[in-house]
Parts: sequence; C-alpha cells; structure tokens
Amino acid sequence: VEPLNSCFIFIPCEHNIRIMVAGNQSEVSEFILLGLSNQPEQQSFLFFLFLLIYMITGVGNLLIIVVIRTNSCFHTPMYFFLSNLSLVDICFTTTTIPKMLVNHISGNKTISYAGCLTQVFFFIWFAGIDSVLLTVMAYDRYVAICAPLHYSMVMTPKVCLLLVVVSWFWSYINALIHTVLVTRLSFCGQNEIPHFFCDLSPLLKLACSDTFINDLMVNTVGALTIIIPFIGILISYTRIFVTVMRIPSTVGKWRAFSTCGSHLTVVCLFYGTVIGVYFSPISNHTDQQDTIAAVMYTVVTPMLNPFIYSLRNKDMKGTLKMLLTRKPVRSL
Repeated sequence: VEPLNSCFIFIPCEHNIRIMVAGNQSEVSEFILLGLSNQPEQQSFLFFLFLLIYMITGVGNLLIIVVIRTNSCFHTPMYFFLSNLSLVDICFTTTTIPKMLVNHISGNKTISYAGCLTQVFFFIWFAGIDSVLLTVMAYDRYVAICAPLHYSMVMTPKVCLLLVVVSWFWSYINALIHTVLVTRLSFCGQNEIPHFFCDLSPLLKLACSDTFINDLMVNTVGALTIIIPFIGILISYTRIFVTVMRIPSTVGKWRAFSTCGSHLTVVCLFYGTVIGVYFSPISNHTDQQDTIAAVMYTVVTPMLNPFIYSLRNKDMKGTLKMLLTRKPVRSL
C-alpha cells in the first residue's frame, strides 16, 4: 500500500474550493471576501456608496493632475509631488474598489489565489508609495519654510525626480518581499477573509503554517516604509512649527500653517489608521475594526485629497474653474 504522503487526495468543498492534500501540505485555490456587511439590505447601499466614492476619487485626482499640467504656475516641486500623489491614489483605489463592486454585482465573493496575491502586491506597492510621497512632501515644506533661501538649490528638478523614482522603486521592493513570503505559506481549508479585499494582515491570520518570518518582515522592512517616514514627517513639522512661531507677523504665521495644514490632515488620516492595523498588537483590535480602519486609508483618504489640496488653494480653484468653464473652440 502506498503511503499517504506520496499521493494526492482531492476533497470537494463548498464554494467550489479545491483543497489538494499532499502529506501535511494543503493548497487553497481561492478565497472568499466577506466584504463590509453580510446583510442583504445593505448590499445595494454599499455598492452605490463605493461606486460614488470611486468616481469622485478618480475624477477629483485626475482634475488635479490636469490642472497642474496645464498651468505653468504649478510647475513647482510641491505640485510635482502632489500630481504624483494623485496618480498613486487613483491606482490605489483601483486596486481594491472595482473588485469589490464586481463581487456585489455578481454575488460571487470569491477571488482566486493568484488574484489575491496580485491584489496584495499592488496594494502594498501603492500604499508604500503614498507613505514615501507624503514624507517627501513634508521635507519639501520643511526646506521651503525653514531654509527658503536655499530652496531652489536643494529642490532641483533632478532631486525631485530622484525622490519620486526612489519612492516607486523602494515600495516595489517592499511589496515584492511581502508577496513572495506569502507564497511560502500553507492555507488549510479556512479561506474566508473578513475584508473587502485581500489585505496582508487578515491573510496571515488564515495561514496554518508558521508566519514568524512574515511578521518579522512586516515589523522591519514594513517599518522602513511606514514608521520611519512617519517619524521623519513628525521631525519635519516640529522644525516647521518652531520656525513659524518665530515669525513676527500674524499673517505670515497663518499663511505658513495654512500651507502645511492640508498635508497634516492627510498624514493623520493615513498613518493613524495604517499604524493601528499593522503595527499594534493583534489582540487590541478586531477584524471589524481593521476593516473600518482600512476603509479610512484605502478609500476615504484618496477621496479627500483633491478637496484638501484644492479647496484651500485659491490659484488651483481659479484654474480649475477656468478649465471647467472653458468653451470649446469652433472650427471655421
């Protein structure tokens, strides 16, 4: 008789899940995304709500990119970083929301194993770029306020481009490391993810193999992408606050704080929720709390960015109004 660990047994399960057993190893071919609610009466409301949010996010951030590109007044380091942030936010929401909307329409909440890993990779990639770009923008404000005479020499076009390239490349490496490490894990039968997308944290909770290396990488490599930039932002704004308080003019103080206020709002929303999910003890929060926090930094923050950065800027509002009210030129 052949030993059990040398053969394969296929066990039929619900939701068309194939579990392949080979000795002590098992393979789940797909996962089930439980979403934000299991109440049927809430499904339609959530669908239209997130569809509206996705459209507002896409259109709002796209308008910021167009305004910055069409008006030469905005061809400065600060708006160069802002346009990149808007592009990343469009990609960020596209990674999660469309799949959730499709699941609502079809009634099928499954996602393939490969699709789940793909979503994990792009989610971590764009979240990392967001984090590094917010830090770069804080550094830009620090140089502009604390060393204005050296600003043009420090924030040259080459330096700005290099900072953006580094943010994309480093975040790519970070996402690749976490995704590859997930492929070494085994998932034994339990495949329901209490989330509306494949997030790394709930995915690790489903693994039946040791996740020590994964957790270690989250707290080391992941910290370089989230915690270190957050500390850098705090240091930058501490120096900015000290410098601004030395300005004798009340009007000057107000302008400086107004310039930095919008950026600080985004920082608090983004880092507060991300750190709460990934870098706090698991016992301190439930799956529902993690999902709500994820909605804040994956959905709400990208949607608010266009309003935070444009409505507080008279020049951008003026350019946007001219762009929207411009009459088409008739051909002769």
